[in-house]
Amino acid sequence: MNGVEERVTRVLRVLRHDLWTLRADPLPPSVWLRWLPHGLVCLVAFGTLVANGDFLSDRYQLGTQFGPLCAVLQGVAVVLALWRPVPAWWLSTVVTVVVALVARGRLFHDPHSGDPSWPWGPPGLIAQCTVLLLLSLRVPTRVSVEALALTALATYVVEGVIGGANYGPSGTLAVTLFAVVALLGTALRGRREARHQLVEQAGITAEERARRTLLEERNRIARELHDVVAHHMSVISIQAQVAPHLVENPSVELRENLEGIRKNALEALTELRRVLGVLRSENPEDPYGLGAAGGGAAPHAPQPTLDRLDALIDNTRAAGLDVVTLVRGKAPEYQPGMQLSAYRIVQEALSNALRHAPGSQVRVEVTHDRRGLSLEVTNSRPRGPVRSSPGAGHGLLGMRERAVMLGGHVAAHPTLHGGFTVLAFLPKDGAALPPGEDTGPPADLELIFPEPRPKPPTPEPTPEPAAGSASGTPSGPASGPSGNPVRPASGSSAEPPTGDATR
Repeated sequence: MNGVEERVTRVLRVLRHDLWTLRADPLPPSVWLRWLPHGLVCLVAFGTLVANGDFLSDRYQLGTQFGPLCAVLQGVAVVLALWRPVPAWWLSTVVTVVVALVARGRLFHDPHSGDPSWPWGPPGLIAQCTVLLLLSLRVPTRVSVEALALTALATYVVEGVIGGANYGPSGTLAVTLFAVVALLGTALRGRREARHQLVEQAGITAEERARRTLLEERNRIARELHDVVAHHMSVISIQAQVAPHLVENPSVELRENLEGIRKNALEALTELRRVLGVLRSENPEDPYGLGAAGGGAAPHAPQPTLDRLDALIDNTRAAGLDVVTLVRGKAPEYQPGMQLSAYRIVQEALSNALRHAPGSQVRVEVTHDRRGLSLEVTNSRPRGPVRSSPGAGHGLLGMRERAVMLGGHVAAHPTLHGGFTVLAFLPKDGAALPPGEDTGPPADLELIFPEPRPKPPTPEPTPEPAAGSASGTPSGPASGPSGNPVRPASGSSAEPPTGDATR
């Protein structure tokens, strides 16, 4: 018996915790029609109050005072279920049981009552269904099942055990409707919770994807910078090994110091290669054949520099874009890391043009001045269908990471004519510009790619390119594939100012 008593005690304790409570479980307000559910419930409460008052006074013969009082209490239970469904269920169930027991004596002595529905009258049945529906929408499934079971037990005790006379039995119908309503409310609640969890999971997944992409881009930058450092360490090791042979009769101290330098350089180089073996991927994804970190099929190839921009642009033309280039100024001796970042920025901008603007005209402008390196990649509107992008959607993030790492910045924005432009500036020696010198792009600057003009009947001879222009690049304003110059709108000059920090 001890085991049975423990089970009964546990069940009673659970019932007391679930049902003997005044905790609040309000309905969530609607976004567009905030008070519509509350208004509908209040309308149901008012209708059941009026109908129940007439039914209890006339059919159950509870008098003009006790009948309306019970009707008001049951209407209040319906409204209370909006905020406190468990106490509302207790109030509605207790009022119904009390009404049924009081009406039992009246019906027992009145054979001409017309056999009204008992113990659940129609208005009381509607009120109890509303309360159970709101309860099932707000509380866990276990609490809904417990409330339904106790409601069915109370109906069975009043109708089946106590019984009465001169009435129409409504217990079976009532319990069936209560079960359907509780099942419907539980299903709607489960669907709402599943949707909420799905939205939360989607948000968490998007955040994790962005964080993972950022870490991958930083790892790739770290790999490439390690490659640059490894090159310098190799040079230091070779110079330290050759230096004693360049001096006649070097001292022992000099030989020992140079040998120590060489040994430390070799150890650092070994550690760098060990780190690279962990960080470097074997075959980086390169869907457009523009090259990637590590070089695709040759993962240990030298990192690219500005000297390889011509090959990059040739590959882009082969992939289907019409690209024109413009180089301003004479290229100084940039640091390898700066050249690598500049190459990657142009590469990513061209890849984005291939993905999002197929068939467009692209202008690549490289400007060298005393402050640093300015890059501009601008494409016109796409001329062909835009397919779904195979990239992760974080190319601009990688550009900004590279520029900020070197003290520069990147600006990217769509143009008024359906294209897109990427502006980047990388300062010399990693020294960021003072805030006053970073003027940024003019607010009214807009590059226009005009439609090809009709050819004249007698074409004029094409002038020879001016001497002194960069090899393979025009010396004047850039021209599109149609031969028309690329001109800025809003009255700005065709040739942007040299040394603009954002270009």
